[in-house]
Amino acid sequence: MIKKKLACVLAGVALLAGCGPETEQVEEQYQAGESQQVDPFWRNATVYFLLPDRFANGNPDNDLAYGREDDAAPLRGFMGGDLRGVIEKLEAGYFNDLGVDAIWMSPVHEQIQGATDEGTGRTYAYHGYWPRDWTAVDRNFGTEAELAELIGKARSRGIRVLLDVVINHTGPVTGQDLLAPQSWVRPDPVCDWSGFAGTVSCTLVDNLPDIRTESEEPVELPPQLLEKWQREGRLEQELAELDAFFARTGYPRAPKYYLVKWVTDWVREYGVDGFRVDTTKHVEPEVWAVLEKEASRALAEWRAENPREKLDDRDFFMVGEVYGFGANDFGVTRGRNYDFGDRQVDFYNYGFDSLINFDFSQRADDGWESLFSTYSENLHGGPLDGLGVLNYLSSHDDMNSFDRERQRTREAATKLMLAPGAAQIYYGDELARPLHAPDANGDAQLRSAMNWEDLEKPATQELLAHWQKLGQFRQAHLSVGAGEHRKLADRPYTFARTLPGEAPVVVALGLEPGARQVAVGGIFADGTAVRDFYSGQQLTVKDGAVTVDGEFDMVLLGPVDRG
Repeated sequence: MIKKKLACVLAGVALLAGCGPETEQVEEQYQAGESQQVDPFWRNATVYFLLPDRFANGNPDNDLAYGREDDAAPLRGFMGGDLRGVIEKLEAGYFNDLGVDAIWMSPVHEQIQGATDEGTGRTYAYHGYWPRDWTAVDRNFGTEAELAELIGKARSRGIRVLLDVVINHTGPVTGQDLLAPQSWVRPDPVCDWSGFAGTVSCTLVDNLPDIRTESEEPVELPPQLLEKWQREGRLEQELAELDAFFARTGYPRAPKYYLVKWVTDWVREYGVDGFRVDTTKHVEPEVWAVLEKEASRALAEWRAENPREKLDDRDFFMVGEVYGFGANDFGVTRGRNYDFGDRQVDFYNYGFDSLINFDFSQRADDGWESLFSTYSENLHGGPLDGLGVLNYLSSHDDMNSFDRERQRTREAATKLMLAPGAAQIYYGDELARPLHAPDANGDAQLRSAMNWEDLEKPATQELLAHWQKLGQFRQAHLSVGAGEHRKLADRPYTFARTLPGEAPVVVALGLEPGARQVAVGGIFADGTAVRDFYSGQQLTVKDGAVTVDGEFDMVLLGPVDRG
């Protein structure tokens, strides 16, 4: 992939403050002349997003670590899920059966130990977004050895792992968790969202200390971190590694560079394939260019040391959570740019291959053709040409998820998995996991325990099988998500996806039971053998069409040699 950075990034990676906001409106424009084509693999990828604590409990012995207690408000404490549970589902083939290309886990590094109340009840850091030590795995989730095992077993099954990284903030201050030095964090003011500074140089909420990512001033390590490392017997090693990092890079010992070092160490040690970056718009974008540079270097080093274990030589991948960014100028999106009001930022110019598409869950109520053609036009020749977007139906902090009542689960699956762009399955979408919890407050309702017990129900089994067929079809054909959309017929609704160098596909939806003709002319020549990935039938094209006999209401056609 060719990534084009803004001139200020190229000229001043070590002097990030030099690209700060201006008094007048600043608008970034992508400079044409060099292509920016994200790897089609990532433009088509199916990414499974899970919270380890809520997914599966593989080791009941680690359910409450660090003195944490079972005294949280409903769905706001640790519930026992862990890395061992994810490993067990990997071994059972659960993700492969879904056609998953990458697993994105919410952060697993060590979290604050105490609890806090942000107005929604007593809450522990079960979700992973309240970091305390970026260099250790939280014992509630498991061990570093288990993380290494998980990444290795995923890789052996052709599945990549994306780690979720938080650089914007530390966890809240509690009786067990001290405030970091003010040279590291600002405890106030709370963001008022008035422009760039009112979104970046502030705390997201009260008692969520904001890391001074704008600073270039060298700072000492927080005393509580030094004391912790001393107790754990790894102080000398951590300090020596930091000395080596700063000597190699020449970066000042400012907070952001410590964090870049710590999170890229997981890549260097275990060959992590990519990052999902939390709270992307709340950090100076130049920081992300540094993160991508160092992560890419770390992955290259791991591959050099482990040539037999690597899957391939794909670039390090980064997807950002720019909350409110979306295709089709969703919200305050302006083409490629996110509009802060006094500054527009093109995050694709700062190391990101993809951004989460907050438009999809709001647009998924559209009809098939409107939905698919809108995204295809954006991603092929439109403002997001060649770039990645990650579509989703539901997520961990979007209370406006599509079909939150789980009344249109089959339609929702079909729209997500056949839409242009990459697809994020939020754990339990495939089992219709409830997204309402009457006793819980706020976004905890979206984070219930995985409903494995529902797999005993025929309706849940049928829904899962539907997701699996769609996922395997998508995984086998890059053209589904990365290809250009073209409608072929209205009745039955039929479309094609084509991508240079890749096999095309044809999909028909809304078919009646019995023998049905599906037009494929102009995509598959007469005499071509194709497979329907939904029914499993092998068919031959005749007179520009195939005849499919069966009870299913859709066909998913690809060349036989692709199946």
